[in-house]
Amino acid sequence: MPVTDNSAQNVTFASNGRQAHGYLSLPPAGTGPGLIVIQEWWGLTSHIIGVCDRFAAEGYVVLAPDLYGGVTTHDAAEAKRMAQELPVDGAVSDLAGAVDYLLDHEAVSSERLGVVGFCMGAGFVLTLAAREGERIAAAVPFYGFVNDERDFSGLQAEVLGHYGELDRSIPPDTARALADRIHAESGRPAAFLFYPAGHAFFNDEDPQGNYNEEAARTAWVRTVEFLRTRLG
Repeated sequence: MPVTDNSAQNVTFASNGRQAHGYLSLPPAGTGPGLIVIQEWWGLTSHIIGVCDRFAAEGYVVLAPDLYGGVTTHDAAEAKRMAQELPVDGAVSDLAGAVDYLLDHEAVSSERLGVVGFCMGAGFVLTLAAREGERIAAAVPFYGFVNDERDFSGLQAEVLGHYGELDRSIPPDTARALADRIHAESGRPAAFLFYPAGHAFFNDEDPQGNYNEEAARTAWVRTVEFLRTRLG
C-alpha cells in the first residue's frame, strides 16, 4: 500500500471477502511501527480518532478499524445493544484484515504489530492476539474482558493491561483471573496494572463521566514505553 501525502485519512481494506473501513493516522516521519487501535462500544468516536493521532505523534502508523460501519452513539443503552449485536467472529475477521492491511502498508516499518483497545475493544485485543500469533508483538487491553471461553494458547504477544480498582463492571479479582488464565494458556507474560479509578478512566469524552486524568496520564506513559520495548 503506497504512502500518501495525507497524515490522516479514512481507508478501506479487504476483510473476510468484503471491504472494511477504518481511520489511518501516519507519524510525522511518514513511516514507523504498525499499531491497531480498537474502539469502545460507543463506536469509532472522536476520542478514538484522537487516541490514534496521539500514537501517530509518538511515531506509529495507526489504524482504527470501524467495527460499526460509521455508527456512533453517546447513549449507553444503544451502545450496549450495538455491542451485543456485533458478531464476535465477524469483528475478529475484520480486525485480521486490518492486520494484513498494516503489515502490507509501505509506511509500516515493523514485521509485527501492536494492538491497543478499550472496553469492548480490549476484549478484541486479546482475541485478536490469540488468533494472529506471532504477527502481534504487543497487546494492551484497557479495562476489557473476554466473555466467552476463547483459547489463548496461540497468543505470542506480551500483554500489558490497564484496569480500574473501582471498576464495578470488571472487578480487580476478575481482571486478575483473566491475566492468570492468559499466562497459563499461552505461557506469555500478562502484566495487569490497577489504578484508583473506575471503568473507562482513559476516555476524556466518556458520556458516563468516568475519566480520571491522573490515571489516564500514567497509563498512557506506561503504554508508550511498553510499545517502544516491543515494537520500537
